[in-house]
Amino acid sequence: MEAVALRRGETAPELIEKPRPDPDPGEALVRTLRVGVDGTDHEVIAGRHGELPPDDDHLVLGHEAVGVVADPNGTDLREGDLVVPTVRRPPSDGPTEWFERGQPDMAPPDETVERGISGAHGFMSEYFTSPTEYLVTIPDSLAKWGFLVEPVSISEKALELAEASRSAFDWRPESAIVLGNGSLGLLTLAMLDDRFERIYCLGRRDRPDPTIDVIEDLGATYVDSRQTPVPEIPDVHEPMDLVYEATGYAKHAFESVGALAPNGVAALLGVPDSWTFEVDGGDLHRELVMTNKALVGSVNSGRRHFEAATETLSDMPAWLLDDLVTGSYDVSEFEQAFEDDETTIKTAVKFHTQ
Repeated sequence: MEAVALRRGETAPELIEKPRPDPDPGEALVRTLRVGVDGTDHEVIAGRHGELPPDDDHLVLGHEAVGVVADPNGTDLREGDLVVPTVRRPPSDGPTEWFERGQPDMAPPDETVERGISGAHGFMSEYFTSPTEYLVTIPDSLAKWGFLVEPVSISEKALELAEASRSAFDWRPESAIVLGNGSLGLLTLAMLDDRFERIYCLGRRDRPDPTIDVIEDLGATYVDSRQTPVPEIPDVHEPMDLVYEATGYAKHAFESVGALAPNGVAALLGVPDSWTFEVDGGDLHRELVMTNKALVGSVNSGRRHFEAATETLSDMPAWLLDDLVTGSYDVSEFEQAFEDDETTIKTAVKFHTQ
């Protein structure tokens, strides 16, 4: 079968041939439909994130997938079920307590592997196998868009953690800003549309631009960080009850505290490179304490977040998904899915039709 993989020591993915996998007991064989490409994939390719399986010379890429069960292999799934796989799996020496609790998304990085990212092959191949507890069934109506369930699930978890941090009192948020106008930021902005009276999205693009069009079509306000950096947002617009950071720009984690309204919360999702810079630690500490603000970090997502994401994605308007996915390419043209320019928002690699 064909697969898109990154070989050890290389800096670009390539199309390779691999044997079609046979499912072990408790696993199903899945025929892949589409696999999304995101910023994490680019970081893996650049060598800034993740690692190859320890006993292999390549990593099959892809962690945002949708497929059809080709062989249930005696499991409770049925042939033809549409499924999306979760990302985290137990390490080679067996499940840790986080998997036994059913909370692999809360495991420290050294107590899990992530398919297509770190230590385990991903889903960017014609077929893949998976234990059924890591496969979430979705409705047939999402066959075209199912690869977006994974990124939506990331925001489901982050927003759950942010709201939980405010659950000790009667929190009545009105304003929210998403830092980052990539595909995850835009999907999150759509999720916030019904939860907040006023929503904003920060980016660094000039008009005309497809991401700005999506932002404004959602009724949000575009904030150009070159004109209004994060520390100036409260004065130019308003203090924010929620800041959702999806840029990986390290300063934003600290600048978000000042951008928050009293009792606000910032959810941090970006993974920055190492960077040393000065901050006023006393001012930061005082601001958090005196105005009851919070910072929460969030990575990966669990099965219930995938299930919630399925409902959320089903409710998103068709025009948004059409505008968001700017390219879906056959595996023979997979290179185009990894191109990244200012006309690109979200791309996917196609393997089969349903």
